[in-house]
Amino acid sequence: MTKEHSPDRLDVKAFAQAGGHLSGHDTLLKYKRLAEEAQGLHPDLRVDWQADGEVRATHGIGGQIWLRLKAQATFPMICQRCLLPVDVPLAVDREFRFVADEATAEALDESSDEDLLALSREFNLRELIEDELLMELPVVPRHDECPTDVKMASSDEDFEEASADKPNPFAALAGLRKPGA
Repeated sequence: MTKEHSPDRLDVKAFAQAGGHLSGHDTLLKYKRLAEEAQGLHPDLRVDWQADGEVRATHGIGGQIWLRLKAQATFPMICQRCLLPVDVPLAVDREFRFVADEATAEALDESSDEDLLALSREFNLRELIEDELLMELPVVPRHDECPTDVKMASSDEDFEEASADKPNPFAALAGLRKPGA
């Protein structure tokens, strides 16, 4: 990281005009929402990231502000198949085009293939990194192959045996019926 550009308060336009480059190796503790998702597993997790800014001409329009973000992390989760910890690799490689303000970004969003963000002199790059990594989390994390055999039964033998010893409650009701009724 250079002193002139801070990931916590990034002047995106100046960063892009300078052809800026930032990179970092942060601990999970710098990303509050990611840390909460990790549920205390591996607090020493590292998030490796890099950001590059540039000004380029697109769609015949010159002077567009762009930011390319790459981020990687190995994120601890619970496998939904075997219920043991699983390390999920996360990777982000995205480009963002910056426009004048939120209203412009919203108006152009439907017709644009690019990811649009509003230009800011105090842009928080770490918040963007965290947002992108959160969107990469799988809904149902699981091992490719679980380290233990996964029991694929809806109930266990002890449950079945306990149920077999109890009389059917409707059998008792059948005994209360009057003969011939």
